[in-house]
Amino acid sequence: MKRRFFSTALLSTAAFLGSLPAWAQQAFKSGKDYITLGRPLATDVGAGKIEVLEFFWYSCPHCNAFEPQFAQWAKNAPKDVVVRRIPVAFREDFAPQQRLYFTLEAMDLVEKMHVRVFTAIHGEKLMLNSDAAVLSWIEKQGIDKTKFNEIYKSFGVATKCKRAVQLQNDFKIEGVPSLGVAGRYYVDGTLAGSMDRALKVAESLIAQTRTAR
Repeated sequence: MKRRFFSTALLSTAAFLGSLPAWAQQAFKSGKDYITLGRPLATDVGAGKIEVLEFFWYSCPHCNAFEPQFAQWAKNAPKDVVVRRIPVAFREDFAPQQRLYFTLEAMDLVEKMHVRVFTAIHGEKLMLNSDAAVLSWIEKQGIDKTKFNEIYKSFGVATKCKRAVQLQNDFKIEGVPSLGVAGRYYVDGTLAGSMDRALKVAESLIAQTRTAR
């Protein structure tokens, strides 16, 4: 998979087990099934926690297909695993959707609206690739447009967007959906063979990180 393209991996349902199951003992190999970063990155979680990042783009059909599986996976994550979604911005026209996500996050509306955004784009065929389109859609969802716009254009959201771009560059993101684990590892459907297997690789890396403490 080339940088700035999107994973074409087949998706299937997987459950996340907190202990070290049989698949976590498989010989996943760095450089083949996942990539080990040359320099570990600082994570935004406390001591004893393991961070898992999902890099995504709302307009990516593979991210849309992966979302139900990933949402269930995140819901079942062990208590020491902190899951965060990171919207990418490979081009300037990705920025409105990046700000959309972080505004929803700031308003505590991700759980309510995240899937609705995917549905609007992939089901209703809305572009949502401009500030005007995003604000028009938000108003139709019954969300206070003035409050949303204030946060959407805020320094706080701009800072989160800048941090997201830094993360996608530091992880050398090759496409979406993809995962960053513990600030050390990168895996996607192309490396792992499918996004289902990518989750298994991620779980193995989580277990490995936990054991190495």
